[in-house]
Amino acid sequence: MAKRTRPVLHRDDPDKEPLVGHVKVTRDDWLNVARDILVSDGVAEVKVLAIGDRLGVSRSSFYWYFKSRKHLLEVLLDDWEDRNTATIERLCVKPTETITGGVLNFFLCFLDTSLFDRGLDFAVREWSRRDGSVRQRIDTADRKRLEAVTAMFVRHGYDEADADVRARILYYMQLGYHALDVREPMDVRFARLDGYIKGFTGQEADPAETEAFRQHLPIGVR
Repeated sequence: MAKRTRPVLHRDDPDKEPLVGHVKVTRDDWLNVARDILVSDGVAEVKVLAIGDRLGVSRSSFYWYFKSRKHLLEVLLDDWEDRNTATIERLCVKPTETITGGVLNFFLCFLDTSLFDRGLDFAVREWSRRDGSVRQRIDTADRKRLEAVTAMFVRHGYDEADADVRARILYYMQLGYHALDVREPMDVRFARLDGYIKGFTGQEADPAETEAFRQHLPIGVR
């Protein structure tokens, strides 16, 4: 499982509005800790008591925000779709003058952890191995993501069949890259960027686009 930094609770975040009255934790606190446990320990360990212990509160406050553990798990899945699938769809429809710029937008999803939570993605995939309904949501998400990438290629002049194949190569390669937990210095990875772009699109990358791509990355990634 991916290593993660424990989420900062609302009450410990100086940028958040102070909590009032008897409120000690928020709905987001419950959700953030549940997500953290899902990624680090798996869905079986996402339990109300365990989350409450980590938050330092009784489980009674849980029921202010969620009807049941099942409801919490449903919200976690909705949160996963909003964080990951919606991000890919949004960046794939972002206007670009070239397909190479579109592919760079796609790459940005996976290099900026604030855009795509890969640990969460694989935690949900692992969950789906034991739950048919979650497997259906995974299948739907993959279809939506592939449709978004395919449409991006089509908009830039590729025929449907070519766009479909290129989208699958691009998407499955990126997921496989993370599934294998490939570890390499970022400068080594960037050294291959132009080659990756040429391989996925058949076109040379525009140096101005790749430089703009670098500038959009979080400082620690550049």
